Amino acid sequence: MNIEFGYDTSTQTVTVPEERLLAVLEPGAFPPAAGSEEDLVRAALAAPIGAPPLREVVHAGEKIVLVTSDISRPMPTWKVMPAVLEELYAAGVQPEDITLVFARGVHRAHTDAERRHLAGEQAFSEITCIDSDPEDCLCLGTTRRGTPVEIMRTVAEADRRICLGNIEFHYFAGYSGGAKAIMPGVSTRAAIRANHSHMVEPGSHAAALAGNPVREDIEEAAALVGVDYIVNVVLDAHKHIVHAVAGDVTAAHRAGCAYLEQFYRRPIPARADIVLVSQGGAPKDANLYQLQKALDNAKHAVKDGGVIVLVGCAKEGFGESTFEQWFRQAQSPRAIIERLREDFVLGGHKAAAIALVEERADIYLVSDWPDEAVRGLFMTPFPNAQAAFDAAVQRCGSSATVIAMPYGGSTLPRAET
Repeated sequence: MNIEFGYDTSTQTVTVPEERLLAVLEPGAFPPAAGSEEDLVRAALAAPIGAPPLREVVHAGEKIVLVTSDISRPMPTWKVMPAVLEELYAAGVQPEDITLVFARGVHRAHTDAERRHLAGEQAFSEITCIDSDPEDCLCLGTTRRGTPVEIMRTVAEADRRICLGNIEFHYFAGYSGGAKAIMPGVSTRAAIRANHSHMVEPGSHAAALAGNPVREDIEEAAALVGVDYIVNVVLDAHKHIVHAVAGDVTAAHRAGCAYLEQFYRRPIPARADIVLVSQGGAPKDANLYQLQKALDNAKHAVKDGGVIVLVGCAKEGFGESTFEQWFRQAQSPRAIIERLREDFVLGGHKAAAIALVEERADIYLVSDWPDEAVRGLFMTPFPNAQAAFDAAVQRCGSSATVIAMPYGGSTLPRAET
């Protein structure tokens, strides 16, 4: 069977014996939407989960803060804001009492044009729209795991906090969305470091909620702050809203996660000896930082000691300077993991995520990188996907089982055995 994998703007084809192929994983098809994207948000607000309607939660005269994603995330805030403002205005809240905060964590500040784009014309012209400020925070306590709950002053001092976001799999927090708008969204660098340092612990992986130390720490921090409401959306591969949830910070989030699971979590009969995976081509395979997401999903499909063939041009290199630095300075994958345990550094955490996979499986990389640069990642370079697959069969044996993930960043395997 011939299977195509996106590679920049072209494809790479691999011929796999059908009798060895356990599964080809692709995202499920969403049902036709009942109305526009904005209608889906309004429908969620009309049928909140675990909470009264938003217009009954907020009151005239209260200071309302909405916390949403920054420009590095796919959250279409401008599509959500009109319906949210309708609810707030219906409760008698005045525009001058509403602030929209772009939760940038430790990412760069936005330009005025970017804030306008993210908020949408109505919100940008009617309410205050600002970036989060990790330098102006209040300490509201400490979680049981020792994370300081240091939250942007504007958010901490508001009468009501409403979190917006999109729900997708997150490689160590389980899922995005929900309380994640608070931690790490509007937290200090020290708080984010403390929370994210738990990513190397068991349970910190995609689709994990209960028993996930990172997610549990996030939600404990948000409980100390107090989140009055969320409005979260699920997006398709084209970043269109296909589902929305609103209401309680935990109950509504869990309902959104369950919806996402139906379409992006794909069952597999068993883990395979060889996993072929790509991000689906441009622009998702532009650098190694982006490829990491597909690699991390592939780890859930491969047997311990197996081979992952990672297909992605990564023509822009590493994609992040600290990430690059950590690999260049490392002597082994284990050294990267131990370094993160001793001193959690953002950017370094991506290197550690790859190193954790490298400790479980061999990675054969098909990319535009020079061979020596690939070996510096503790991976094995190959000129094309077929050559990498043939080498993997030689390594694992002619009876090796195979799983293909042409859209690795959008499909999370779930082994049935």
